[in-house]
Amino acid sequence: MILEVDGVEFSYDSAPILKGVTFEVRKGEMVAILGPNGAGKSTLLKCINGILKPKGGVVMVEGLPGESYGSHEMAKKMGYVPQINAGNFTTVFDAVLLGRKPYIRWGPSEKDLRLVEETLKLVGLESLALKRTNNLSGGELQKVVVARALVQEPRILLLDEFTNNLDLKNQLEAMRIVSKITHEREVASIVVMHDINLALRYSDKFVVMANGAIHAKGGREIIEPRLIEEVYGIEVLIGNLGGVPLVVPVE
Repeated sequence: MILEVDGVEFSYDSAPILKGVTFEVRKGEMVAILGPNGAGKSTLLKCINGILKPKGGVVMVEGLPGESYGSHEMAKKMGYVPQINAGNFTTVFDAVLLGRKPYIRWGPSEKDLRLVEETLKLVGLESLALKRTNNLSGGELQKVVVARALVQEPRILLLDEFTNNLDLKNQLEAMRIVSKITHEREVASIVVMHDINLALRYSDKFVVMANGAIHAKGGREIIEPRLIEEVYGIEVLIGNLGGVPLVVPVE
């Protein structure tokens, strides 16, 4: 098992945010974490990545506790895309090259530069390689951050609402890229999302959270009207359009 989250708990001061969260991800799986605002989804990703230290439980990465890895070694294991990102005077190429920092000692190698070029092409940013990131649109900047995570060659990819600033076409493209990398490179991907339909289209498994705990987990079969109503407080219909599952709210 590449990633095991076992009984993870976290609190801000005395307010519990995560309550005994337990699930696992195998290599080659894309797992979508769903749930309403305030469910603890982003906090969970930060606990997995070691940005926050759990108050209880353990995160196992390739059989070892996550805290046993040094920061450089963990950066080789995990690529993380946070919700909020800001540009600066760095070019797109250099911003993505920063993802190779855990591997660089005295200067970037030919492999480092080649991986950046290949990844920029993969996410459709090759024409913007020399553009400064503070001059990018929100969607372009989001793709830069995704590219930076990908060039780390991570075993585990953590993405926190990374499609939020993207238009419809780029949402689908970004999810296709992550799905392709997940399955072809046997990466374990965890994607926090609000768009249930987008998650259903590309994800292999689902962890549905509410009030800091897991309400349900499993394959597509768990995404049913009763679950959506219990977690989100809204009635929905679930159908199939052109072979794609579709969740439609009922007025």
